[in-house]
Amino acid sequence: MMLAADEGLADVSNVLVYTAMAIYALAFLAYVTEWILGGRSKVARTSAALLPERDAEEASARGGPTVVVRTKGGTEVLERPKIVTRSSTPARDELPDGPGASGGSEQGDMYGRIAVSLTTLAFLLHLGAVITRALSVQRGPWGNMYEFSTAFSMVVVAAFLGFLLTSRRVRWMGLPLVGTVLADLGLAVTVLYTETQQLVPALDSIWMWIHVPLAIICGGLLYVGALSSVLFLLRDRYEAKLVAGTPMRKRTVSVLGRLPSSVTLDKFAYRVNAAVFPLWTFAIVAGAIWAESAWGRYWDWDPKETWAFITWIAYACYLHARATVGWKGRKAAYLAIVGFLCFLVNYYGVNIFFNSLHAYGGV
Repeated sequence: MMLAADEGLADVSNVLVYTAMAIYALAFLAYVTEWILGGRSKVARTSAALLPERDAEEASARGGPTVVVRTKGGTEVLERPKIVTRSSTPARDELPDGPGASGGSEQGDMYGRIAVSLTTLAFLLHLGAVITRALSVQRGPWGNMYEFSTAFSMVVVAAFLGFLLTSRRVRWMGLPLVGTVLADLGLAVTVLYTETQQLVPALDSIWMWIHVPLAIICGGLLYVGALSSVLFLLRDRYEAKLVAGTPMRKRTVSVLGRLPSSVTLDKFAYRVNAAVFPLWTFAIVAGAIWAESAWGRYWDWDPKETWAFITWIAYACYLHARATVGWKGRKAAYLAIVGFLCFLVNYYGVNIFFNSLHAYGGV
């Protein structure tokens, strides 16, 4: 027998979601302030020091100082100091990591710590919202797209805070990550919101606590990998200009110069995606087993099943290309981003634009 949803707890969950969004917004502003004030630190000067110096004429045009030289005959000669021009530029693999959004000015670092504290507080409220939603319906809080979205963004923040415990240098993820979490929650409470309701009997299975949570966890971690790949592309182009001595805006140098090196970002994305791939494989297998129990067949090329498999193929190609062909850098980053876009199609597109057996909870 289906139990009635507890509307009181559902209302508490909604209040917690909105409160968490408000705290996330404050955290986002604190991250922005950190990056702005960080630009006043030594990061920009250190990055600029790697650029090839201009020739003597350009230095003279900037009003370089003159030196008085006295000869033995007592004659005074005015000369400009010699400008040493670098004969070579640093190689790409020699470029150091930026401070990872921390390590800027003392004031900037203070705002960074405030941002992390606010993110932690918002996460706890977010977690409370997911738990109270589960208690209100007495089932897993992932029965429709609203619940899936709130749980998904919670996992994303949990992953960020988990990485932050191991290294302060991953604070570079904070600004874009919290921004996208805010966007996801905004979409959830406006477009995707669904009233509390029980699931149909076909979904009343132990696999509801295995398949769906695994998909949410995988999605959250794959997002972290995709974010790393996007930032890798920005940092990679910045480093190319840095090595070539191409003039860049101070703001570009101060922001992109604070990111880890492209090599570090590439490795980080690969490690995350490689760790998630076996879990995503098991999530698909668990879904097939659940489908046989609920519908009497393991696989029927339902749109949700099809796009889950396409996502698996995309990440399999990514890992295979890195392991066998040695793809690294931009090609690998593009593949990783394509893989996550396939996940988003499976997440949003199938539920909204396709008729699927998985659309029990509506939008």
